[in-house]
Amino acid sequence: MSGLHEECGVFGIWSPVKAPLAETVYYGLYALQHRGQEGCGIAVCEDGVIKAHRDIGLVGEVFTPSELGALPRGNMAVGHVRYSTTGGNERRNCQPIVVNHMKGRMALAHNGNLSNAAELRAELEMSGAIFHTTSDTETIAYIITKQRLRTGSIEEAVSAAMRVIEGAYSLVVMSPTKLIAVRDPFGFRPLCYGTLPDGSYVTASESCALTAVGAEFVRDIEPGEMLVFSREGIRSDRTHCGEKRRRCCIFEYIYFARPDSVIDGVSVHEARLRAGRILAESCPVDADVVIGVPDSGLDAALGFSQASGIPYGIGLIKNKYIARTFISPTQSSRTDKVRIKLSAVAKTVKGKRVVLVDDSIVRGTTGGRIVAILREAGAKEIHFRVSAPPFLHPCYYGTDIDSEDCLIACRHTPQEIAELMGADSLGYLPVEKLSELTGTGGICRSCFTGSYPTAVPKEAHKDKYEMKIKEQDNADT
Repeated sequence: MSGLHEECGVFGIWSPVKAPLAETVYYGLYALQHRGQEGCGIAVCEDGVIKAHRDIGLVGEVFTPSELGALPRGNMAVGHVRYSTTGGNERRNCQPIVVNHMKGRMALAHNGNLSNAAELRAELEMSGAIFHTTSDTETIAYIITKQRLRTGSIEEAVSAAMRVIEGAYSLVVMSPTKLIAVRDPFGFRPLCYGTLPDGSYVTASESCALTAVGAEFVRDIEPGEMLVFSREGIRSDRTHCGEKRRRCCIFEYIYFARPDSVIDGVSVHEARLRAGRILAESCPVDADVVIGVPDSGLDAALGFSQASGIPYGIGLIKNKYIARTFISPTQSSRTDKVRIKLSAVAKTVKGKRVVLVDDSIVRGTTGGRIVAILREAGAKEIHFRVSAPPFLHPCYYGTDIDSEDCLIACRHTPQEIAELMGADSLGYLPVEKLSELTGTGGICRSCFTGSYPTAVPKEAHKDKYEMKIKEQDNADT
């Protein structure tokens, strides 16, 4: 993996009886840990009172036995794992966000990124709103709360908010009596739900989290759909369905999601195998062994091997106790982590012509280090193959690529990139083949083509609100 930043994971549960739901959410978040490693949180509703704990760190670090035990038994709970695609890595930006207002309480967990967050936040600030975080999730919370004061129910408020917010959002909203799961009309980010044997409803970013807690997968939530879980059962509101053309992020299949998940009826594992097969057909090469970069490059490498007939081998070993390299906020610490995160299996690559398969190249620095590791292990040739097209444009929907400045493909040809990384050749997945990964045209490929389904934000930098605060502080001094 070469520097791509992902977004977040959400989880929610509604139970017909009061139970220690924080434990269920805890295991669900563990299954979603790959979607965010900066921070996490859990909020539990007990008789209409919401108590939450959230902090910076991994799930197992933030929720010690004492912290988990301090959360009450309840009928509903929501959880969140975070990577900061908007707002800095600070405790105040951890989710779920809990709001108290004159009509009750609300907890909100959000996966995605609003494309009109800056404009909405400016409008709210001009009307007197005071923000405590630098995440666009607080903007969503403000808008839902504002609509709740005008409407008769929380689901009406969420539906009204959907007419205002734009971009990517999969939300889990908890009121004193209801749990709501909603997916934006484009369906940028995944969201599904299932049931437990005791009659509980569970919703999560990926189906793997349902499996982790013993829930039976029912279906994906449709783009624009809102599900309401309560004592009256489950109700689907499809008011916003069909408003936009489906645009699920293709990188959910290439990299973000776990391979054992199924998104919109498509197996992530199968999609990655297809990517590898397409690579072998589009960018053939004579070689002795195919290896993948753990973990998301492994399935594509297997597909490449199957299609090309070149033997598949384990050429890189990942230290499972090192977080993904993109979590590092600086390039120097990112490079240091690569040195201890991956090591080569010399027996597999020494004296061999190696096909190295990874899911993407962003900056090129991580890829270069991996090539160097294989050279040191004695690889004779290294042919880099990428199961995605070249990144050429920013993403505004939850992937942390906010500028073309960091994209090596914007400045160099594939041959030049191969030379910079020390590889013998470089081949990308053709952009026109992306639909073959899922068998559907309903995917977002904006970061490859520059064609966006929404208006492009005027302010897109991840830390734009922190920058604004610093500018105000400097002006005051």
